[in-house]
Amino acid sequence: MLLPIGTSVRPRQTPYANYLLIGLNIFFYLLSMHLVMDPRSGARYFDLRPWAYNFMLWPERPQIWQFVTYSFLHAGGQMYILHLFGNMYFLYLFGNSVNEKLGNVAYVCLYLGGAVFAGLGHALLHTNPVLGASGAVAAVTGAYLVLFPNTLITVLYWMFFIGTAEFRALYFIVFKMIVWDNIIEPKLSASAVAYDAHLAGYLFGIAAVMGLLALRLADGDHQDLWSMLRQWNRRRRFRDLAAAGYDAFGPSGPVRTVPTVAGEQTQLGEESRNPFIQQLREEIAELLRRHDAADAAEVYLKLLDADPTQVLGRQNQLDVANQLMASGRWAPAASAYEKYLKHYGGFEHSEQVHLMLGLLYGRYLSEPRLAVSHLRAALEHLTDPNQVKLCQDELARLGVL
Repeated sequence: MLLPIGTSVRPRQTPYANYLLIGLNIFFYLLSMHLVMDPRSGARYFDLRPWAYNFMLWPERPQIWQFVTYSFLHAGGQMYILHLFGNMYFLYLFGNSVNEKLGNVAYVCLYLGGAVFAGLGHALLHTNPVLGASGAVAAVTGAYLVLFPNTLITVLYWMFFIGTAEFRALYFIVFKMIVWDNIIEPKLSASAVAYDAHLAGYLFGIAAVMGLLALRLADGDHQDLWSMLRQWNRRRRFRDLAAAGYDAFGPSGPVRTVPTVAGEQTQLGEESRNPFIQQLREEIAELLRRHDAADAAEVYLKLLDADPTQVLGRQNQLDVANQLMASGRWAPAASAYEKYLKHYGGFEHSEQVHLMLGLLYGRYLSEPRLAVSHLRAALEHLTDPNQVKLCQDELARLGVL
């Protein structure tokens, strides 16, 4: 048995919309329940009031409002409280962070849209009535998967012993909550749970937030699923670019301190008089130290906006240039490589930087003269056969060889 009990991300602002939705679910639950007695056993339990049945979703004769109202009702019976508690627990666990990320209005729209889409998913495949917030909560959980795939979920487990473990949100939500709980487990046991509504909710939450991020209608970062897919695609394109086994990155290893050289000393002197420039340079160095080149490249572009003459330390400048190249930002990448050659041209990797500039100018920036110049400079010093062949092929394509 696995039960998520916490996440590694905490909202910094009060998630008012999520608290409102939890409150509304509890309110309508209390409003719709009344105490009844089983005539056969004499047991007393809470069940839906007769008027509440009109607000469940009845697939054979659905009313348009039922696609929303059903999600604010919960089952009664002997285990009446577990249905409500389970849904509100997961809504609280995953919804708070999603609420903060999307904002109150967009979050409520996500929740209601998830309810409608989950209801449609159930109504298209089943004829039995349905109630409960599970589909809407699944949409919120799917949104969490997209926005925070690399966060850690703390899970309580118990079989023969009890303990806790941490799993990446991407793996736990996909394999445990979606695949196991809603696809595999239903095949192993009969249940009245609306699993298809859950799956439709997950699909809506994932697709909706991916769409918002792709259209830049929601604030993303380099840790969300959309950015991860874009980075994967960039790396794929970079591998295609680096034909014949050439890898411009190479195993650069940890960022290290390098001696100050002519040109860099002037930059350091300038930045010491500007705290903002100093802060940006330190942030870039820290991001590269944590192997977060994508964010480091973003900060580097901000640094150039503040002072276009800035040059990073030797390894930092090369790492940022490589990241800009991999992300398809051809002009900034070429500029970063040119600065590397200008200030650190006598160090290692210079011939490979010439090669990358030749590819950039020849294939993407329509500067064949500059491309030929850099490719010839690279060819004089390259020793790797694959790199030499790549250089010669590019020169031949440009009509030089």
